[in-house]
Amino acid sequence: MTSNVDEGSQAVWHQLFSDSQTLSALMPEFVILIGIIALIVVPNLGKAMVRLPLTKIRIPWFFGGQRFKTTSDPRIPAIISIATLLIATILALASLMGNATRWILYSGESTEMIVLLKVDGFARIFEILFFGALMLAAVATVSRMPANKPSKNLSVKALINNRRQVDFHILLLMSGLGMAIVALSQDLFMLFLGLELASLAIYVLVAFHKESKAGTEGGVKYFIVGATASAIGLYGMSLLYIWHGNLQISSHVFSADSGVIVIQGLDRAFANADSLAYIALGMMLVGFGFKVSAVPFHFAAPDAYSGSSSPIAGVLATASKAMGFIGLMRVLLLISLPEGDGSAAWLICLATLSVITMTWGNLAALGSDNPKRMLAYSSVAHAGYMMAALTAVG
Repeated sequence: MTSNVDEGSQAVWHQLFSDSQTLSALMPEFVILIGIIALIVVPNLGKAMVRLPLTKIRIPWFFGGQRFKTTSDPRIPAIISIATLLIATILALASLMGNATRWILYSGESTEMIVLLKVDGFARIFEILFFGALMLAAVATVSRMPANKPSKNLSVKALINNRRQVDFHILLLMSGLGMAIVALSQDLFMLFLGLELASLAIYVLVAFHKESKAGTEGGVKYFIVGATASAIGLYGMSLLYIWHGNLQISSHVFSADSGVIVIQGLDRAFANADSLAYIALGMMLVGFGFKVSAVPFHFAAPDAYSGSSSPIAGVLATASKAMGFIGLMRVLLLISLPEGDGSAAWLICLATLSVITMTWGNLAALGSDNPKRMLAYSSVAHAGYMMAALTAVG
């Protein structure tokens, strides 16, 4: 089935999980899921035996018990994670080559149809960025956990083992899956689900070195501020749903056997926006502002960067920030950008925030002697530069 979308190009429409075409459209995401399952199963393979009921016969179970030497190797989780992310990156890159198919995945029937995901070049480029950043973090942990101060405490040494590596890499792949959902989302609630799946994993990764005070403090601060920002953003989405009746980002026209179905998105509705719509928009910008570390929502970022390991600090500065900017672009450019020659309602507000963010990020970095805190403030400044680019579009 094909349909003319707003840009005038052709896209293949399929109902989500209705047939094998869903697998073709979401191949990189399914690879990530398989990688998560492999991380749960492979490191737990061992010499376990199970006894048949009412007999003394024991048969190999291979899951649990004394683990095999190979499956208990600390490098195994990292190798699985790297292989998974590499394959997912190659598949995402392959879908950009040549006349790649553009997929639109929906749920429901007829007038109740909701477009959930859209697989196109925009989504795939960001997926390559996400998977690449996470793969670099995984490579840094092939033979050890992220750098931590050496300790003679046996209880601390016992934590740096295969099972701890498994936890780390499962969280890494879960964050990648959430980021991919954000890139593909065509519905604000779907975007929120992906955002929170990635964020919850990142909160734990920031505080992963619970043996250090800085790691615990940074993780707790990042979680509290992040949860508050997410709650405000979700409340804004709720108001937007009350105002419009759905959370579809873009409008679509679908040619079905029963006739032409028009899905009215928020992009068309904002032409008649009232005060409730703008309040909702402001609340959502608070949530995305935290994700990109924009002033004044950046206060948890320096502690999170300094308390986390170097690979995770790199993920925060790249993949996590790019995920937040996808949300900003969806809301500011697709939903609330006016169709005519007039300027957007958020232009002055975003321009002011971008100037303050880039200025404060650079000034605050001058007074810091911790390399990771300097990276955090540099990340804040770069958020200002990217918001300035969005301002130019508005």
